[in-house]
Amino acid sequence: MREPGTTEDGVERQKLIITAILRKGDRITAEDLRAAWVSDMNPNGAGVVSEPFEGPLLAMAKTPIPARDLGRYCDYAGLVSFARSCHPIGLINAGDIDHALEDILEVGQVYQTSNSRGLQWAAVTGVGVAAATRPDATVDSVLGTIFDVCGTFSKRFVQDAHVVRELEHALELTKDCKDFREIRVRFDEMYSGHGIPYAHSYANEVVTKAVCVFRMVQGDLKQAIIAGVNLGRDTDCATAVAAGLSGALTGSAGLPEEWVAQLDYATSVNPYTNSKRTLRENADGLYSAFTTKMERLRAYLALMAH
Repeated sequence: MREPGTTEDGVERQKLIITAILRKGDRITAEDLRAAWVSDMNPNGAGVVSEPFEGPLLAMAKTPIPARDLGRYCDYAGLVSFARSCHPIGLINAGDIDHALEDILEVGQVYQTSNSRGLQWAAVTGVGVAAATRPDATVDSVLGTIFDVCGTFSKRFVQDAHVVRELEHALELTKDCKDFREIRVRFDEMYSGHGIPYAHSYANEVVTKAVCVFRMVQGDLKQAIIAGVNLGRDTDCATAVAAGLSGALTGSAGLPEEWVAQLDYATSVNPYTNSKRTLRENADGLYSAFTTKMERLRAYLALMAH
């Protein structure tokens, strides 16, 4: 009974990350995001448009528990919850790969533990988005940056190699796929988890699928969305990551205006959302925060040059 374009848990997380960035006009920490939770998370959204575990996390966020400890109390360390939501972290760090990675691993601890696989896969999303915004970026350069960063995990995590292995295997498996009908059959050979909570929503599966779709459509945003929603299993999260990478690379000009208008309308009548900002307001706000950050950096460089 919901309007087409009604947001779900991942976009609602994104909205809170954007809120924190807009208020700070800069990169954010886990504590900055916790503050946005406390002030702006809709208390009626958990279990309706957000996941049930977000209610208890919000309750704990209102206590003196350090923000980076909150993720220790969420049962789903490997879930895609942050990996499909961390795009704004990549955008406020546009082109800055090192800080994008640093902030993903910091801010993500409100949802998952610091050494969790969920955060390692979130790094693929956040770093990919940051890399895609570089003026000279291509699909191949984005993929290359993702693999370079995954290769650094050996300095941070014991189980680093699984990210590289899984991405390499899936990209090889789907290298000749031309559309979603072909690629989803290949994925069926690789992913069929069931029998546990969120069996289709673990970060390794969702992010790997999204990276392959991004490569298949060569960063075309509209085609990434169409392919993602036709994959089966966790379609919204796979689409979010594939489209996030594609949109960061090629922009939003190819999106039909009626899609944008419908989503904005659905948001305007959604009583459970964390923010009723339009897509344009979110995008312009993030861009303004990025330019504000750059102005501060230029002022600092000018000061220290003397």
